[in-house]
Order: sequence, then C-alpha cells, then structure tokens
Amino acid sequence: MRFSKAYIPTTKEAPTGAVLPSHIFLARAGFVSQVAAGLYNFLPLGKRVLKKIERVINEEMERAGAQEVDLSFVTPAELWEESGRIHKFGKELLRFHDRKENLFVLGPTHEEMMVNIVRNRVTSYKQLPLNLYQIKTKFRDEARPRFGLMRGREFVMKDGYSFHATTEDMDREFDAMEAAYKRILERLGLEFRIVEADSGAIGGSGSKELMVIADSGEDTLAVCDRCEYGANIEAARRGARRDVPKAPEAAFSRFKTPGVKSIADLAEFFHVDPYYTLKAVAKRAIYEDRDEIVLFFLRGCDDLQEVKAVNAVGALDIVDVGEEELTAKGFVPGFIGPMELEGARCVFDTALQGATHMICGANESDYHLVGFEMGMLEAAAFAELYEAKEGDACPCCDGTLTYTKGIEVGHIFKLGTVYSAPLKAEFLNEQGKSEPFVMGTYGMGVSRLVAAVIEQSHDESGCIWTKATAPYLVNVVVSNVKEAEQLEAGEKLYAELQQAGVEVILDDRKERFGFKMKDAELIGFPYTVIVGKELQNGMVQIVERTTLERTDVKIDALLATLMEMIG
Repeated sequence: MRFSKAYIPTTKEAPTGAVLPSHIFLARAGFVSQVAAGLYNFLPLGKRVLKKIERVINEEMERAGAQEVDLSFVTPAELWEESGRIHKFGKELLRFHDRKENLFVLGPTHEEMMVNIVRNRVTSYKQLPLNLYQIKTKFRDEARPRFGLMRGREFVMKDGYSFHATTEDMDREFDAMEAAYKRILERLGLEFRIVEADSGAIGGSGSKELMVIADSGEDTLAVCDRCEYGANIEAARRGARRDVPKAPEAAFSRFKTPGVKSIADLAEFFHVDPYYTLKAVAKRAIYEDRDEIVLFFLRGCDDLQEVKAVNAVGALDIVDVGEEELTAKGFVPGFIGPMELEGARCVFDTALQGATHMICGANESDYHLVGFEMGMLEAAAFAELYEAKEGDACPCCDGTLTYTKGIEVGHIFKLGTVYSAPLKAEFLNEQGKSEPFVMGTYGMGVSRLVAAVIEQSHDESGCIWTKATAPYLVNVVVSNVKEAEQLEAGEKLYAELQQAGVEVILDDRKERFGFKMKDAELIGFPYTVIVGKELQNGMVQIVERTTLERTDVKIDALLATLMEMIG
C-alpha cells in the first residue's frame, strides 16, 4: 500500500470527551470514526487490525477443534422468553417489532440462538461433544457508552458454545478453551492474567476472565506475587490470616458504650483489634417481585464485597438503607448485632465461622455485647462476603495478594444446563434417557482487543502496536519525494519487502518529513525506514516504535537487518 493512495485521515484533534488513550489515538490516527454515541466505523487501518486479530482467533479455534458458524444478528424474542432472560437482561437488550408486529431483539449475546440450532438436531450422546463459535457484531444499548471501543453499543465479539453429555467433559473443554484463549493473547503479544470471576447475568457454576493488564482498566484484580492466582475483586478469595491478633479476654456481658457507633471508635474504646469486632452492613436487596432488608455481618477489619453479597441472597441488586428507615423498622443504627434480632434476614461472612471473643452491637442505643461467640446463635446462614485486600495471603500458595488494573477481553463460563434445560435442548444418553445438554460458553471481545492493545502500549505520541496486530509492520518513509534518488531507493525497498512477504506501506506523499514522522509515530508502525540525506552515503535509518531509537543501516543490508529484527 502507498500512503498517497491510502485512506488514512489523521488529525491533531482528539474526539470530544475522549479520555482513554485508545479512544484518542485510534480516532486521531484514522483507525476508527464515530457515527453516534457508542457506534464506530472501522476505517481501512482499523479493519486491517481487526482482521489480524480475527485470523489468530480462527486459527486457534480450528486447532482446538471448534467449528465456525454465523448466526443471525436479529433474534426472535420468543427464544429469550423461553430462557427467561428477556426481562432479566434489562434495557441493554434492544427490542423492536417488524411490520407484522413480531417482537425481535438485536443480539447482545447468542446463547439462546446457538441452543436453538442444536436442539432437535443433535439427539444422541454419540454426536457429542460439539463446539460451535462465531465472530459477530453484537449490540447492547448501554446507558452511557464511553471510552471509544472499550464500551460501545455495537461491537465485534467472538462467542463460542460447547455441548456435552457430562459435566466432566464440559470441564475438559473449559480447560481446553482456557488454554486456547491463552495462546491467542500470547500470539497477539499482550501481557495478561486469567482470573477467577463472577458469572453475572450469563449464569453458570463458574467462570474465568482474561484480563489485559493496563493502568486504565476498569476492573480491579487481586493477583498473587508468587503464583498464577488472580481474580476479579468481585470474586477474589484469600488464604488464612497469618498474623491473628491477640484475642481480648472478657466474659459475655452487656457493656455501656455511649456514642460509640463506628468500628474504629469501638476498637479504640475497647483497645482491641477490629478483627474482634462485628460489623453489620444493612442493605436493601432488590428482587424481580419484591425487596427486603438484609443485614450482612463481617469482621470489623473487612469490607463488604457487594457482588458477593448480591449472589449470597440471590438478588438482582442491593442498595443502601438510610438510618431513618432502619430506625422506623425498629433497628438501632450503629448498635445492630445478631443477638435477639428480628425483622431482617441475616447473612454472616464465612470468616466468622467459629468466631469467639467478639464485640458486637446489643440492638440497644449506647450498648454493645462483649465476649460474643458465633456458637451462641441457634442458626446462621454463611456466605463469602469479604473483599480481598492488598496484603492478604494468597489462597493457593504462600504468596501475597496485590492489586492491579485490567481490561476484560475474554470471559469463559461453565454454564451447565442453565440454558439447555429451559429451552428443552436435550439428547439421549447411553441408557436411552433424555437429558439436557451440559454447556460451556466462551466469549472474546474482538473490537475491544483493538483498543486493549493501545491501552497497554502507547506513549504521548500515539499508538504502539505489537507485531501481530500492527496494520503494517514496516513503514518506508521517503524524506523528500522530489529527490529522484530517494524516491527510487524507497520504491526499491518497498518492492523488496513486499517480495519477502513483509506487510509494508510506502510513504510517498508530497509532505514535509516532520509531518510524515509524526504520522508514523501516531499510527504506531513497529518499524519505520527513513530514506533521506544519508542515502548519498549508502545508509538508511530504522526507527523502532517502542523505543524511538534510530539505527543506521547500509541500504544493501536493510532487508536482512529488518528480517532479523522482525524475528
């Protein structure tokens, strides 16, 4: 490709409201253009990057034995009604009626559609396992689309679905897809972590996220400094505490604590570590048809992880409850404890199992109980509620957890029969009995990966593409096209690189040299070859984008030098 013939509309101006580097640089460098809120056109350079990522995905899926399909973007709403998700998914699911008043949705994900093409066609365990995938445009009507390709309404996604006769076989395929996704990100040249995650609206028994490490990432990850353990903060676990504080000695009794409402004040009042205090967090749990007040109890040194809390009570969401409302319901804010408590559902953090020597609210203004033990309660519902913190012990080794930021680019789920059962997608097992398929699902954000590369690798001048994702690997810049010798040498190098199978673009524009170099840095070609004044000495320069270092090379040795650098 020649720059003089290419459509690469670079600009100095950043999009209005753009804050993320990928949003700014992909627009400025002419990779994408915005059509409306959350909607983007891929221009020629952007489409090249997108296709290169898709190619790597397709190769690894074929290697893993998955088969590609292409499902309709428009999905009959009745499939979503069968699965029960049409109301759960919320307003992000864009619904519309056709001219015959049939209700359809624009697919934000394709579990229902994929199940529909398999049910009644795959009827025997002998036809299993089966793994089908597609790379397809999706649409989610985000309330606040922002950050360019990172959170758009329309996006390109790879979504795959596997069908199995047993849970054991589904687990095997889940591990195989995790390995395949790992190879994809390695080939794309990205630094990433595979982390434990919450299954969210997709459902299922377990899931993992593939996170590209980047300071601008929306997700906080807890990762071990020694082993490969990592988890989204929403699902992060921790090991046993290594430095358990000395327990306070006190017989069970009621103690006057005037004005002591906070955990910090309570710990100071009794001169104890917050580890031995009991924290009550009041929330209103929202369900499809009702809501209720739930009291979540944790050790005073821990914080409530709200996604874990939502999962613990099976709610759609939880919201704060004001002190006035709690008082009206008969609770005593600041002094709520688990003894003789009525009018609210209670859930205790698993870290409280067997807890002794605790100090908790007495459900009476200005009073606390000391010497409380969990065994004093006749029954208690436990769930993991705590939020893992930096410095906590790793749950898998003797390492320590630290926080980092990540961009979710992939999510794999063990679905089980969450979709196959309600959609009545069944097969005959070895005994001739009908069973629902055991399923897994495997998603990867293809257009999001385009942005993730730049979020992980850029500088103040623009994009820095990895070798596997760059629109062109080499950019040959003719410093002054009016100099016949320079133009002839540039043309010759361009032809040689093409013949060697190198993806190359020739900057033959009648523009200033400085302008061309700014474009080269903004676009982010891994290597730029400068054909300039040093040509009279038989020399050209290679600029490596990652470091901006310049290397003088004899023109006759350029091809060999570049091929060695490319690797």
